[in-house]
Amino acid sequence: MKKKMKKTVAISTVSLMGVVAIAGCSPGNDTGATTVSKAPVSTNFSISMPYNATYLSKNPDIDNDPYVKKLEQLTNTKIKFKVLADPFSKSMDVMFASGDIPNVIATGGGFGSSNGIALQQALQAGMFMTLNDLIDKYGPELKKFIPKDAWDKETYDGKIYGIPQFITVAERSSTYIRMDLLEKTGLPVPKTVDEMVNVLRAFKKLGVAQPYVGRQNFEQMDTFFGAFDVLPNQWTVDTAGNPVPKFFNAVNMQQALQTYRTMYEEGLMSKEFLTQTKVQYQNVINTGKAGMFQANANNFIPLQTGLSKNVPEAKLALIPSPIGPDGSGGYSLIDEVTRAFMITKETKNPEVIVKFLNWMLTDEATKFFTYGLEGKDHTVENGVIKYDPKTDEQIRAESFRGWMWMIQDNTYNKLLLEASPLGQQLIKDFKDIVAKEGRENIRWNPPLTALDAKPTLNLNTGIPPMILEAMSKIVVGEKPVSDWPKVIIQWKQQGGDQGLAEAANAYKSKAYHPLRIKVNPIPVVKD
Repeated sequence: MKKKMKKTVAISTVSLMGVVAIAGCSPGNDTGATTVSKAPVSTNFSISMPYNATYLSKNPDIDNDPYVKKLEQLTNTKIKFKVLADPFSKSMDVMFASGDIPNVIATGGGFGSSNGIALQQALQAGMFMTLNDLIDKYGPELKKFIPKDAWDKETYDGKIYGIPQFITVAERSSTYIRMDLLEKTGLPVPKTVDEMVNVLRAFKKLGVAQPYVGRQNFEQMDTFFGAFDVLPNQWTVDTAGNPVPKFFNAVNMQQALQTYRTMYEEGLMSKEFLTQTKVQYQNVINTGKAGMFQANANNFIPLQTGLSKNVPEAKLALIPSPIGPDGSGGYSLIDEVTRAFMITKETKNPEVIVKFLNWMLTDEATKFFTYGLEGKDHTVENGVIKYDPKTDEQIRAESFRGWMWMIQDNTYNKLLLEASPLGQQLIKDFKDIVAKEGRENIRWNPPLTALDAKPTLNLNTGIPPMILEAMSKIVVGEKPVSDWPKVIIQWKQQGGDQGLAEAANAYKSKAYHPLRIKVNPIPVVKD
């Protein structure tokens, strides 16, 4: 979230008034117009959350889920989850348009780009509650534990609108490799783009089905865009000092696209990568058909555990991402806030929700989210917890408990990692690899809005669809790589110039979050 809104967005006041009214209605919240004695505080509330494919695809009945039931028991609450399907930003917009708004909205990251347009409009229209007093009274652990930078992301003019989950390492994605396969090739750990492509060729010779795993919409496929510093939804500046999308770097973008095209033509990734779903991507990895892939670093242990079940000799490792011409690489540095929780203004008994989120930082919560249910996920022998998830169900359940753990340092679960050699290695990898790479983005504060009416061009919610289509056609050979400068011009002519003008004004007025590392200026694009 931002410190101060500087723009307004046209929105139907009538429709939002209806939304606010609906948001206040949840089971047990209606205490009646008049009462003789004070009605008991309702502990019911509803909350929207992003879809957790790992667990919910196999366990869709979330209302009767044993972990949800235990969470309700521990917190003396009754929770109604509203799960939003991928893509998250689109589902958020659909939810607001429907008027079926829960009491609590879980945002993806800090308020802004990844959450869709409707959330921004709803905040500007006054739909959400300010939380300062509630946090002061009912959130002592929240105040003590959450760092100032995270609170700042959720604050306007000194008023807090969201309770943030945060990370202490801004890089999340990492490059994974099957180290056992690499050892078979006799090649060293690759450092450059060319070295990595050669390793993928060697993996293919070993019979690996997908040496590099890609998936639809170029998701989890940033490895080489990061190497050439052209992550397609990031902003940088050109040599004239004007902010521009990184895909304006035509030379580097062409090199990145040529790399993916070579991989496609040589069978170093699936010919069906444009339609390969998230679930299929996970299955490829778990069944040992992947050689190298991008995934969140903190998923290392469940990925290794799931793979070991199917391929006992398989050994995953995190390696430095390939470096490009500037000697750097890595994935997009993300906001310090990974999720935040906003309460709709008409919600009754909001203190119940603040207490619920405050409980997330207690020892009792840490034990539950880490080890799960006694007898099902862990045992206790002589006062010592024995926890060793091995089955697919146990691994999925661990992921789901992490999904429910709404307030924490979401970098990794230190308690869990310190208990195993794999976990100790991951802590070391975070320090030695993950924290030392990554590409910076100009993060606008507040978000740019000029292209909200042109979603095919908008960078706010990921790779603009117009750019995504052009990338896809080039990689599969329908268009030449040399067409990329034309794509840039088309983006500008179709309305992108409006976004550039707005970005220039925002950059001049310093309406963006402080840069954590310097961005690389790129050549000026000439029409």
